[in-house]
Amino acid sequence: MLEVLVCPVTRGALVYDAVRQELVSRNAGLAFPIRNGVPVMLLDEARRLD
Repeated sequence: MLEVLVCPVTRGALVYDAVRQELVSRNAGLAFPIRNGVPVMLLDEARRLD
């Protein structure tokens, strides 16, 4: 399923972080949470990467 999902900001690829349960967009510098197995691809829910 990861091949189908893209970053809502850049439309670029996402990387799965199993430890943090997030989908990471390196180009946007954002991490989108996965809750109960469902990716939350809302900008308001994303965490900024340091």
